[in-house]
Amino acid sequence: MITRYLLLLALAGLACTSTPAQSPMTRTSPTVDSYHGIEVQDDYRWLEDWDDAEVQRWSESQNAYARQILDGLPNVEPIRERVTEIMSARLISYSDVRFAGGKYFAVKNQPPMEQPYLVTFDSLDSPEDARVLFDPNVVDSNGTTSMDWYEPSPDGKLVAISISTGGSEVGDVTVYDTANGNKLYEVVPRVNSGTAGGDLAWAADSQGFYYTRHPRAGERAEADLNFFQQLYFHQLGTSSDQDRFELGTDFPRIAEIEVEVHAPSGMVLCNVQNGDGGEFSHYVRSTDGSWDQISQFGDKLVQATFEPSGSILAITREAAPRGRIVRIRDVTSPKRSTEELIAEGPDTIVTSFYRAAPSLVATPSRIYVTYQLGGPSEIRVFDHHGKSLAMPKQLPISSVGGIELLNGDDILFRNTSYVQPTRWYHYQAAMDQTNQTKLSSESPVDLNDVQVTREFATSKDGTKIPINIQRPDSVTGAGPLVLYGYGGYAISLTPRFNAANKVLFEQGVTYVVANIRGGGEYGESWHLAGNLTDKQNVFDDFYAAAQYLIDNGYTTSDQLAIMGGSNGGLLMGATLTQHPDLAKCVVSHVGIYDMLRVELSPNGAFNIPEFGTVKDLEQFQAMRAYSPFHNVHDGTKYPATLFFTGANDPRVDPMQSRKMTARMQAASPSGPPVLLRTSANSGHGGDTGLSQRIEETVDTDAFLFDQLGVQYRPVN
Repeated sequence: MITRYLLLLALAGLACTSTPAQSPMTRTSPTVDSYHGIEVQDDYRWLEDWDDAEVQRWSESQNAYARQILDGLPNVEPIRERVTEIMSARLISYSDVRFAGGKYFAVKNQPPMEQPYLVTFDSLDSPEDARVLFDPNVVDSNGTTSMDWYEPSPDGKLVAISISTGGSEVGDVTVYDTANGNKLYEVVPRVNSGTAGGDLAWAADSQGFYYTRHPRAGERAEADLNFFQQLYFHQLGTSSDQDRFELGTDFPRIAEIEVEVHAPSGMVLCNVQNGDGGEFSHYVRSTDGSWDQISQFGDKLVQATFEPSGSILAITREAAPRGRIVRIRDVTSPKRSTEELIAEGPDTIVTSFYRAAPSLVATPSRIYVTYQLGGPSEIRVFDHHGKSLAMPKQLPISSVGGIELLNGDDILFRNTSYVQPTRWYHYQAAMDQTNQTKLSSESPVDLNDVQVTREFATSKDGTKIPINIQRPDSVTGAGPLVLYGYGGYAISLTPRFNAANKVLFEQGVTYVVANIRGGGEYGESWHLAGNLTDKQNVFDDFYAAAQYLIDNGYTTSDQLAIMGGSNGGLLMGATLTQHPDLAKCVVSHVGIYDMLRVELSPNGAFNIPEFGTVKDLEQFQAMRAYSPFHNVHDGTKYPATLFFTGANDPRVDPMQSRKMTARMQAASPSGPPVLLRTSANSGHGGDTGLSQRIEETVDTDAFLFDQLGVQYRPVN
């Protein structure tokens, strides 16, 4: 088949003022695989090899074609002006706030700077006096250097920062002096990676730290360098080549580690997740340096943390899919014992694997627990006997997080809703007072003219699915609507404030978030009902949500757009192939589409606990039945689709988007446009710089308005 790479390259950057050109033609090179005696043909296997110059030229031609279409859409410049005005507003916001050694630390976001940066200050009353500790914008003005995470030392004098580039998430740790921001000591390489992540916990004396170490060049095959994560200890002032191995010889290849130090005793707690499937094991290091395993992967103990006394609080799902809390006493002794502290209730205890956003926190006399309420979340408080106490004041239909221990029983936490920006609150436990701090975000827009309601759709099997409808006051009757979903990995879609959605609301677009199965909104049973061979439930739930919105007069198929990313990109692909007439258009970010090849990508093994493996007949059959790439049919009219991917994505191989784009374009060459937009210097999206995020939003909004028939009205 003849390609048109050079023609499309010539069109790069040109606005389209007439009928757009046909999409690039892609050659086919059939490859046949046999799974359990079933032959499956793949015409686009060659697009998997990014090192192939032809693949790179193909990608460039797709970018050129996408730019020709997107730049030629109506009102692109007014849309860009409005998006830029909102997203670049010179308003400060804070995230990942920490407290150590009497100092506060925070990640500060200050548009129009490309990346957030790290600051420290002495009082919640005066964050404006903060000192800058590390600014990626100074290191790299292009916005491609970013912080993965940071960890202050217990005495507050040092801070360790994982720094990566180009969206790769391959982070090296550098230590900085918090008094002056100077770089100190040696760099410890390969502490963080995409998917596996990374963590670090300082020793009580602040003279060294335990950290996650990935193999270095020459230690393993290139394909394995981001995996086989183990735990090491680094003493400041020494070469990392001399670091002490602690734990992990027998860990699975896809281990994900979190580490915590109990400062009073020096004990160390290591939480290990088996890939992304939600199974954990736990280890404790005694003061004599020996390690004891206190749980195994099948034990259903899913999160653990130290109490001030040195006992361990843990969330377990044993006989409790919504979770219950137990206390483990004498953790390093043969007399170790476990007692139930807080029984399972009607709501789900949130499990957080990230210590920067814990869901279970113990102070000298209180225990703070985050509960999931089917989408929204809230903090509840108990004493050390499990008795309920007064809890901080929180917004309705909102989400909470970022719990940070202050002095005594006080905590700092964030609270946000669909219509209120993130605000940080200081909860003074003794007085039962919740006070807003100066760390609270300001917003360039007001969303008080948007009404939020929660309604429930009924899925194919009768399951009730929450949908969160954000509808401008000015809208009545059926109109343009965007439906967003995810549905996987026990991740809950909680309320969040997105100022950029104002651009949609101003034009009369309703925005809806569906809490479908596969997430963690109603506990582990909700998650398990949407993974492995039950993954089809996720797609049925999303379809039911869309159909509910149509049947109840919120929108029509010609005015409906669906949107998702990553695992939500799989949701988009499955929905458009199973129900090609459901929506007018689709926007899909960094998605998974070829389910039979996903486990072969460099990080593919992490996904097996969630999706399954083709080596298992039943799991293969389930994946083959919904795999978007394998269920595109020639001659079917699919909705207009805009795919986004990042060339350096460490979590979802960009070849997934390339192959899906090629297959859809071939299936319906004269149908609605199928566009692929590949960002050369970005990854999965979390580290993307501001200017790139603005351009992605402009392309998305212009595409949505054009497809949904929205006549853009500039805002004065």
